[in-house]
Amino acid sequence: MSMVSESDCGLFYSPLEESLCAQIVEPIVKSLSDATHTVLHYSKLVLPDLLLPNIGQELLHLAPSEPCSLKGALVDLCVEQGDHKITVDPNLVPTFHLTMVLRPVVGELWPKLQRLFRARGNGSPQRQSGRHTHTLRLSTRFRAIKRKLYSSGELLIEEC
Repeated sequence: MSMVSESDCGLFYSPLEESLCAQIVEPIVKSLSDATHTVLHYSKLVLPDLLLPNIGQELLHLAPSEPCSLKGALVDLCVEQGDHKITVDPNLVPTFHLTMVLRPVVGELWPKLQRLFRARGNGSPQRQSGRHTHTLRLSTRFRAIKRKLYSSGELLIEEC
């Protein structure tokens, strides 16, 4: 019996895995949308076009070496101060834990200009009471942290 390396596992991608990956991306979008107002305290969340396909590709890349493949994933979704857990198959005990740390875009000129115009228009840069007025723009870059739940010593961190 020959051993299959993690790099060889890419050969085992199936349409079922890709379909499952697409089904996982939907709750990621919903979690981000739900968290925008309640957890992150922003009025608007901007997702770059490549972020969700990149997350999907990373999920497909990290799952094949696992006993239950992508179905055994427990995915934590983190954006700085908030996080959500997504269980891929609630009928299956998770075999690995993925933490996807999404990064906001920092140092952009546009948010600074928005604050400047708001400050001039209102006479002050204060938030309106009870309303969220900021926009959170996420980067296409993120960190994926994989921990096997059936083995104590394995931790993989990838910058994507």
